[in-house]
Amino acid sequence: MSIGDVTSRISAIQAQLDLLAPQSNPVSSAAFADVLSSTALTSASASPGVPAAGATADGLAVVEEAKQYLGVPYVWGGTSPTGMDCSGLVQMVYEKFGYDLPRVSADQARAGRPVASMAEAQPGDLIAWDNSSRNNGVDHIAIYIGGGKMIEAPRTGLNVRIVDVPTTPDVIRRILPDGAAVTGPTATATAGGAVPSFVPYADAFNTAGRAHGVSPLLLSAVARQESGFDADAVSSAGAQGLMQLMPATAKGLGVTDSFNPTQAVDGAARLLKDLMTRFGSTELALAAYNAGPGAVLKYDGIPPYAETQNYVRSIMRTLEATT
Repeated sequence: MSIGDVTSRISAIQAQLDLLAPQSNPVSSAAFADVLSSTALTSASASPGVPAAGATADGLAVVEEAKQYLGVPYVWGGTSPTGMDCSGLVQMVYEKFGYDLPRVSADQARAGRPVASMAEAQPGDLIAWDNSSRNNGVDHIAIYIGGGKMIEAPRTGLNVRIVDVPTTPDVIRRILPDGAAVTGPTATATAGGAVPSFVPYADAFNTAGRAHGVSPLLLSAVARQESGFDADAVSSAGAQGLMQLMPATAKGLGVTDSFNPTQAVDGAARLLKDLMTRFGSTELALAAYNAGPGAVLKYDGIPPYAETQNYVRSIMRTLEATT
């Protein structure tokens, strides 16, 4: 970090925006112990705000990456998945896609290109505020996720969260190429965030989710529905373990022991990722997980089986309650 970066960083010290308290529902609380690192795809020679060679991203991909850090504690000066500040979050997220952004919020708010107003803001844009006359430039920055909401790392004692954009930002910047920033819902609805450490097998859900691009909360909800978090469960049909994989399915996924929670969750994550890519939605992926892909193709949607419909409905309700 250069002397200029250090000076700018010191000038950015101040209290951040106030936060809402965590929700009372323990599963919806974002507190957790373990979040794995993302692989950084940075270029040492890249200019601030300029993508490294081969970098590809769009606004929704940036938003989904940012959601992976929901619940991470705010740590001033932090730039790791176990603790980060507002500019640390922004830097880490964009680093994933090959963008070498400056370290501090005041400099990040000068990267990219200006956006005229919130009416023109798109998911992935940076929004920033100059909250204090003591500082030179902005002192808080967040990632806009669309729909009047943003994801931010706020202040000490609180965690990365999604909130309404509180006031009109002082600065709006677009880092992505104009053709890459997109709006609208994702094709595959997923719940972001990590599974709290008090949930059974939280480490396995968080690890597999980050490794395969599947919501850890979705994996946890499936395990809850399938086995009630019983790693030794065996169904009358012969499905085994925490994720209730059939032996043939497990073999195809390379799972050698369905009763091993780590293997089972990893296999289920790969299966769900494939099903979501294939069918384009979480609901259809869950239907295929329960009734098989053939049934979803046959009925061109969730099959008219009471068990499958209840299965999908129950898991989606669990996801809604934890986000």
